[in-house]
Amino acid sequence: MKDDRRSDRADRRADDPADLRTGNPADSRADSRADYRRVADAVAEEIRAGLLRPGDRLPPQRAFARRHGIADSTATRVYRELARRGLTVGEVGRGTFVRAAAPATAPALTEPAAGRIDLELNYPEVPGQSALLAEGLGGLLRPDALGQALRPAGTSGPPALRESAADLLARGGWRPEPARILFAGNGRQALFAAVTALVPTGGRLGVEELTYPVVKAVAARLGITLVPLAMDEAGLLPEAVADAHATAPLHALYVQPRLHNPLSRTMPAHRVEQLAEVLGRLGVPAIEDAVWAFLRDDLPPLAAYAPERTVLIDSLSKRVAPGLTLGYAVAPDDLAAGIATALRSGGWAPMRFALEAADRWQRAGTVRALVAAKQREAAVRQEIAARHLAGFAVRGEPYSYHCWWRLPRPWRADTFVAAAARHGIGVVPATAFTVGPQAPPAVRLALASPPPEALSQALTTLAALARSTPEEQIDS
Repeated sequence: MKDDRRSDRADRRADDPADLRTGNPADSRADSRADYRRVADAVAEEIRAGLLRPGDRLPPQRAFARRHGIADSTATRVYRELARRGLTVGEVGRGTFVRAAAPATAPALTEPAAGRIDLELNYPEVPGQSALLAEGLGGLLRPDALGQALRPAGTSGPPALRESAADLLARGGWRPEPARILFAGNGRQALFAAVTALVPTGGRLGVEELTYPVVKAVAARLGITLVPLAMDEAGLLPEAVADAHATAPLHALYVQPRLHNPLSRTMPAHRVEQLAEVLGRLGVPAIEDAVWAFLRDDLPPLAAYAPERTVLIDSLSKRVAPGLTLGYAVAPDDLAAGIATALRSGGWAPMRFALEAADRWQRAGTVRALVAAKQREAAVRQEIAARHLAGFAVRGEPYSYHCWWRLPRPWRADTFVAAAARHGIGVVPATAFTVGPQAPPAVRLALASPPPEALSQALTTLAALARSTPEEQIDS
């Protein structure tokens, strides 16, 4: 044992370049201090260059020392220096890992467009989200579980995962039949497949007069005619569906009954019942977009009122996280085969890893915790918007991450969007959502992406813009 310790000390001396250069202990210590900084700089450069990625584990310190030809004590200093710089994080019993880069600080509104604040896209996140998701994935990273998760998955998925998905999608006392659930790579793919299966080329798809822009793109790609349907304060008018169908048959209806994007409207129960009755009477199937409906999990979907007429589309990205996508289509028996065929022909089957991750998050209560946190966060952001845009014609429900702003005269949506962009703020004009030739003078504000402080600053700037005139902005 003593010989082993002597051999180890000899190895350390031989591996330390300082010991080879001088026999002076003071000089060795000085060189060692310089060495650890140089080695730390080299590792930092590998991280910056992407050769070491977030989550990569560094070797044990002794192995690191051997690899770099330095003493164990020098390797310890290197690891401490990397941690001090915020480049790595140590986990007891697991090792040292490369840390993900810290999020960029909120840009100042006085900066040019390179520092823009995004009020165009909505990616709701809450504090502690990544840690919560990471905890739920722990068991999935075991070799046996990971091997299962990396196998192919079909559009139907295993029965156990359909049961878990049914629990995830359940709301307002409604729970879908697991056998009716189909999976896609993301919500847009599920939507595309449903439209493809229900509406032939040249067919007619009824939509709310202001609708999700992706539906417009899908219709253009498939050669489908969109039929705009009138709305009121309660949402889509059922009689508008009947009138349009009487003019020329509708092959299907696309509708957002809960937290409509962009209007943030939610249909009351009596309106949903009326719509279900009209669909049943006319024999028209509906594609219900429920991607944002998790924020109103106290309300049942249209699919609960018209289960044999409704294909419900949902996804994981807004509810959980945008980077791990998974789409759902809950389809009546007579429509499921066509949708499954469209998913397969489009190559839109889901990743098995996403299915397994969603299952674990659902069973662990992670999804439920995230939904509750995002509901609270939506209310906070709506309060910020209400405070800064008081006095304007702005609509937004407490549970929604959208605001619909009808601009004051003489502003038009296009000129307001351009003026906002000059201040480094991105907003979406009403034309993006409008089906038909007439777009209202309005913009949609997406509240989820910026930090609350940046959101407050952006809304303060937009309010000042709206109180001015386009001419004043051009002259300034």
